[in-house]
Amino acid sequence: MTKPHRNTLFLEEAGILAHEHYEGDQHVLRLAAPKIAAKAGPGSFVHLTCDASRPLRRPISIMRSDGERGEIQLLYKAFGEGTHLLAQRRVGERISTLGPIGNGFTVDRERKRPLLIGGGVGIPPMIFLAEEVRRTGGYEPLVLMGSEVPFPFRVRPSQILVPGIPGGVTGAMPLLEDWDIASRLCSLQGYAGCHEGFVTDLARHWLETMDAAQREQVSVYACGPHPMLEAVAAVAKDFDLPCQVSMEEFMACGVGGCAGCTIQVTTESGPAMKRVCVDGPVFEAETIF
Repeated sequence: MTKPHRNTLFLEEAGILAHEHYEGDQHVLRLAAPKIAAKAGPGSFVHLTCDASRPLRRPISIMRSDGERGEIQLLYKAFGEGTHLLAQRRVGERISTLGPIGNGFTVDRERKRPLLIGGGVGIPPMIFLAEEVRRTGGYEPLVLMGSEVPFPFRVRPSQILVPGIPGGVTGAMPLLEDWDIASRLCSLQGYAGCHEGFVTDLARHWLETMDAAQREQVSVYACGPHPMLEAVAAVAKDFDLPCQVSMEEFMACGVGGCAGCTIQVTTESGPAMKRVCVDGPVFEAETIF
């Protein structure tokens, strides 16, 4: 009998098609990886070799995937030696890339107002999810993004009115605007057009302006640093909303063998240890927090 996970994970020598660099040591990498692109979904990631001198792979979330063109896009921030070496890779070079890995987001078909919340390097999965929702149709998503370094795109004043969002908060991501998807940005750095505060504060304000019937149409999806996810889970609980979170953990193998990325999850039979790489990275928030 064929196992369900067979023919879903691929090792490709992905060619670098473009490598763009932004403030805050942020980078967007576009790779030719047709097998991975054909199977990738919102919330999945790749495990790639940053440089020949660093054999240990690094996990990076997929921001966009085009199965027809056989391309994926990754947005990452250079933290350590590995990703700093990755940032030096040039167009035309090849990168050993394993993926797509992980269980991603599942959009609630009964709730037509998905709230997507991304913080820092947790932004890419939200863009991927927004594109999937747009492709599916019939939804009215709102994407909230927070960053304490300049955003890796030129912020544009939004032309999409969002009831419940303060009038002065107009900063939006151009790509989402072009898709006719509402987005708003948050930061504590005083960037023009951005909400001065945490992304969860803006989410709470938006939800408080709704009546009960409107809130029943909302489901929450989030990716970002652990404190942000914990705060998102608290907001979802306060408003009795379903919430999925994508966890970020250090990992070695990326395919479940080393169990180095385990976290404790609440199950029907009690606490259990789950691997973020293959059991996640997406979990129901109530099972984590």
